[in-house]
Amino acid sequence: QVQLVESGGGLVQAGGSLRLSCAASGRTFSSYKMGWFRQAPGKEREFVATISWSGAHTYYADSVKGRFTISRDNAKNPVYLQMDSPSPEDTALYYCAARESHNNYAAPKNYGYWGKGTQVTVSS
Repeated sequence: QVQLVESGGGLVQAGGSLRLSCAASGRTFSSYKMGWFRQAPGKEREFVATISWSGAHTYYADSVKGRFTISRDNAKNPVYLQMDSPSPEDTALYYCAARESHNNYAAPKNYGYWGKGTQVTVSS
């Protein structure tokens, strides 16, 4: 069993900052590609960011470019999402996920492992 656990969510004011973390257990994810997704009430789950196993390559949704940063530590296990200058439209349940392959990093169906999510609420 592979387990991904998100943490760091909470209430943040627009223009503030927040850092989400994703811890993995049950398997080493050093060779996995990691991603962050989010889902707001009444909306589809959407791609936020992804990072290669080495951390050399990152990709972001247009809506968060320049504001959010995805990163991995030297062990390539914990994954983080630094959220700077969030806005109310960023309010959602944030999930971390892992995939072994697939070129389409933005498709949720290509990720085989998911955490249960951490809630982020942005007030104005």
